[in-house]
Amino acid sequence: MVIERRQFLAAAAAALAQPAIAQQAWPARPLRIVVPFGPGGIADLTARAVGQALGERLGQSVVIENKPGAGGVSAGELVARAEPDGHTLLLMSNGTAVSAGLFARLPFDPQKDFAPISLLGLFDIAILVPEGSRQKTLQDLLAAAKANPGKLNIATVNVGSTQNLAAELFKSAAQVQVQVVPFNGTPAVITALRAGEVDAAVEILGPVKAQVDAKALRVLAVMGGRRPAGQSQVATVAEAGGTLAGFDVSSWNAVAAPAKTPRDVVLRLNRELQAVLASPAVRQRLAALDVEARASSPEQLAALLGDEIRRWSAVIAKAGIPRQ
Repeated sequence: MVIERRQFLAAAAAALAQPAIAQQAWPARPLRIVVPFGPGGIADLTARAVGQALGERLGQSVVIENKPGAGGVSAGELVARAEPDGHTLLLMSNGTAVSAGLFARLPFDPQKDFAPISLLGLFDIAILVPEGSRQKTLQDLLAAAKANPGKLNIATVNVGSTQNLAAELFKSAAQVQVQVVPFNGTPAVITALRAGEVDAAVEILGPVKAQVDAKALRVLAVMGGRRPAGQSQVATVAEAGGTLAGFDVSSWNAVAAPAKTPRDVVLRLNRELQAVLASPAVRQRLAALDVEARASSPEQLAALLGDEIRRWSAVIAKAGIPRQ
């Protein structure tokens, strides 16, 4: 009986210890971050910079899996259905929020099927004109738009993209009548702008930085709340005042896990990402991409996602963009 009792107690102790052992074992294998964009873009490069530093801290490699297309739906569905063990993560973006208002049906709920972990960074969306444009400032562009209702054209990438919706929001907030003209990709936007086929463009600043540095394009303003780092001469849209006071639109990336991922794993990932994003090396690497490293708590990311879903859903409805 004594032996049986000892065996029972030993077995019970082992069973109680298993959760702790399981927690200590995480991560048990390489992590993967599923990126809903192709290689080489800002989101991909951000994920790679952060993933490399995160892997070094965790002692496991972090693999970037690019799964572009369908407005990020394919990537989101893959992660939403993944095992919630903290080894498969999703790179969230404005597109995650936009998809909630743009698609009539999604195979996942952006707010219920993911466990937010942390914001990664913010990057500027700019209003650009050709270097030789008569519009030298944002005020010039607004004055021209008001003097010629419906005649000015603003190029963006595809309908429903962050840039396209940001242009629609700017048009609405500025109370001007301009045509927002979608193109199939950033190169086409740049070509049309440089050829004078459109008057201005709304595009993420990073991919067009070379054109700006080469004096082919000029930045009239950025849409975020602060002037871009290292470019204090570039104004913000909000500085135009009037109905644009308080205008604040930035593109962003973040990381989330499948819903039901253990809370301790989410918090561990959050702590590690906080440390990664505070690293001078990572901050410098992201700054070269025009990305401002910015961490958050899981709760702050959840609030941001909710606010962005409401904002972009309203823009989509007001612009009359049909749900897909």
